[in-house]
Amino acid sequence: MSALHEIAPAKINLGLTLGPVRGDGRHELVTVMQPVALCDSVRLTPAGLGASGDEVHCPGVTGENLALAALRDFRARSGWTGAAVRIEIDKRIPVAAGMAGGSADAAAVLRLAARAASVHDDEMLREIAAGLGADVPAQVRPRRYLATGAGERLHALPDPAPFGILVLRAAFGLSTGDVFREADRLGLPRSGAALEARSADLAAALAAGSPLAPGDLLLNDLEPAALSLRPELGAALEEVRATGAVHALICGSGPTIIGLYPDLEGARAAAAALGDRDPRPVAVEPWYPFSLRDVSL
Repeated sequence: MSALHEIAPAKINLGLTLGPVRGDGRHELVTVMQPVALCDSVRLTPAGLGASGDEVHCPGVTGENLALAALRDFRARSGWTGAAVRIEIDKRIPVAAGMAGGSADAAAVLRLAARAASVHDDEMLREIAAGLGADVPAQVRPRRYLATGAGERLHALPDPAPFGILVLRAAFGLSTGDVFREADRLGLPRSGAALEARSADLAAALAAGSPLAPGDLLLNDLEPAALSLRPELGAALEEVRATGAVHALICGSGPTIIGLYPDLEGARAAAAALGDRDPRPVAVEPWYPFSLRDVSL
């Protein structure tokens, strides 16, 4: 087996509408998932001599990596009995930043395993991905999606026209579970009917490849919960707005904040203006399927 390589782009949530809790304990939601050109690099090679099984090496990530679970589940579901492999992940997506870096890596491993096993069944890959986490199915074939359910039901949207994105990370993490529990405590979830209306409005607004939906559709219902747990995020949001962002919002459950600009140069100017922050902000643009511009900026 020769070495195989995949790019794993991060994703951001362009707004998020929160709905009621479903039977499996997850919340219904509506969001637009946008891959961005901040990417991990994932490589599959044969495991070394004496290896007892598949291995995943990912500096900076402790505990069992979701990528290893993806490989294990792929073998179980597909029946692939190929020799043990080694997965090496070069991390560029920030860890625990709400940008689905672990999900992106897991999805890239599913693509790599499918290539190694000569499996051509994206539906099976997405079913495996759904068992790994709500963000993983959209990363199996990264592109802009309107996501519903708990994030696993995907409607492909046209690729957007270019725009600029400022990624402002926090020096601390936020537990996704804690943010959803706080949202429930604050009574933030909307009705199922409200979710259906928001889904239709977003699909219509982005049907022609518009880079961004109108501002009233870019709201993140989880933002008040994240601010309740970490009020200091409010000051960071104001800093991003002061750079001239068209929109500024907490990405998903946070704590990462994103600023949206008409073009990449605007995002780069904002990153320079906030360059004394730690961690330093990053300016990126959308990642496009089959794009050669798939590297970290």
